[in-house]
Amino acid sequence: MQDTLAGLSFVLPAVVVLFTFLILPLLVAFYFSFTDWSGTRPLDQPDAYEMVGFENYQRWIIDGRRVDDFYRSVRNTLYYVAGVVPIQTALALVLAVIVNQRWLKGKAFFRTAFYFPSITSSIVVSFIFLFLFSGGGPINLLLKAVFPSFEPVSWTTNNDGLVHLLLNVFGVNGRTVGPWAETEILGLEIWEWISGPSVAMFTIMCLAIWTTTGTLMVIYLSALQNIPSSVYEAAEVDGATGLQAFRHITLPLLRPTTFFVVTLGLIGTFQVFDQIYVLQNDQTARTTTSVAYLVYATAFEGTSPSLAEASAIAIVLFIIIFVATLIQRRFVGGDQAET
Repeated sequence: MQDTLAGLSFVLPAVVVLFTFLILPLLVAFYFSFTDWSGTRPLDQPDAYEMVGFENYQRWIIDGRRVDDFYRSVRNTLYYVAGVVPIQTALALVLAVIVNQRWLKGKAFFRTAFYFPSITSSIVVSFIFLFLFSGGGPINLLLKAVFPSFEPVSWTTNNDGLVHLLLNVFGVNGRTVGPWAETEILGLEIWEWISGPSVAMFTIMCLAIWTTTGTLMVIYLSALQNIPSSVYEAAEVDGATGLQAFRHITLPLLRPTTFFVVTLGLIGTFQVFDQIYVLQNDQTARTTTSVAYLVYATAFEGTSPSLAEASAIAIVLFIIIFVATLIQRRFVGGDQAET
């Protein structure tokens, strides 16, 4: 009994914090998603809000006036997640393996250099990238120097999808693929669904990869250093090459870490907001607005902001993240990782 009370006393502060700042706000948002509260009327007034059922969800997800905006933000977010998570995970693993080598000189310097972007203010880094990728910025100047025929690109204001640009090289566009491209699914034409991330969104993706890879590298590095050296010595005695040891020893033993890293990546990318807030403009809002930014814009921007509608979108985003986590647990192997 005494051990039980001691254990509860240790976990109680964490439980209180989680309930206060996570579970309780989630329950409040879920409740207000069924109301018409704008967020401006005081809650102590009798007419502050009314219950409207699933009207907010219907307006944004099923057949309301904002369906296009919602599914366009979902498309943008999915492209962002699909582009950032695999690259940052693979890059973090590669960097961790490199800085974990015994023969590497100056390991402390490289570890600090790779991790430094992760501790820099995301707003400051976003403004730096805004300068780097501007029309007359260093990126265009460098590409022009390497490829004299290169035409400068307005990276942060270009709405062209990367997949569309690639298809255009082969003469494929929305007019040549047939009428099926104009068929609408979930409020958007098929051709728009397969546009790929826009050039502006690609710039934001590069920023996210650069700033988050360092943190994930540190996680992988910690896991690599916990793998017993005797395992590799036994593999070397058996004649395994370095690549074979990495494939059959390192990767399987890193599976729990990979599950954790991918989960962090999914949650972070689905909730991307700050980079979007800084780098987005009126020209690129259609191709860079994420679901998280849409929550903010619905609650605080426009002529008729609605905290209730924003709450409904936030609940849907929570469901999307939860489902995505379950799916990646199935593929990455959460159960096997724990055994």
